[in-house]
Amino acid sequence: MSDDFEHFYTDLKETEKNDSVLTPGQQIERLLRPGSTYLNLNPFEVLQIDPDEDVELAKKKFKRLSLLIHPDKNPDDRERADKAFDIIKKALAQLENPDELKKCREMYTEARARLAIIMGEKRRKAKRDGKDATTIEEDDPAVYRKALWVVVTRCFADREKKRRVLEERANEEKKRCAEQAQEAAEKRKLAEEFAKNYEESRDDRRGSWRDFVVKKAKKESKGKSLRGDSFKPPRTKITK
Repeated sequence: MSDDFEHFYTDLKETEKNDSVLTPGQQIERLLRPGSTYLNLNPFEVLQIDPDEDVELAKKKFKRLSLLIHPDKNPDDRERADKAFDIIKKALAQLENPDELKKCREMYTEARARLAIIMGEKRRKAKRDGKDATTIEEDDPAVYRKALWVVVTRCFADREKKRRVLEERANEEKKRCAEQAQEAAEKRKLAEEFAKNYEESRDDRRGSWRDFVVKKAKKESKGKSLRGDSFKPPRTKITK
């Protein structure tokens, strides 16, 4: 782990350990500190409770936190307090929803499984390198908790990324359907306008056709002689 992450984790856990004596400003800072975006996806992390605890404990923790960070309690830092309060409200809402609670707990199950794979790979690598593979650093409970915390955070981050991808796809599909519907509506409108104009111009077309026929007939008959009027009998010869 990098030094920056090590410092972040140590500082965060030290803050959590002293949670009972944190001031409102410190609680707000805990929830809004740089790097907290993905941490706040985990409602257990937000409310600082174990994932196996029941919802009643989550409610009690929410009440205790809300008394500290509610915007009305922090008029000099209302904007940040409002953001922090929204974060804990969302966390409690997640845990009060049975389906969401189950999914959040499954994140820990998945994280433990991922960590087990990582630890297994470390043991195999140590064995290949001719080192003692019976013990690795994650066998230390403190190191294991830290590693699990990292993997859990990644699991929640992966879930959020997947949700956003699916949401974007759904929005794109919705947009595509809307465009198709708009295009179909415009085609129907053009067809209806054409049919309406065609119907309204029916009499004009009929009149124009009649006028055309009449004019044509007159033109054809103009200057045309009667049948047989051009016949001329042969000249009579005078006989002696």
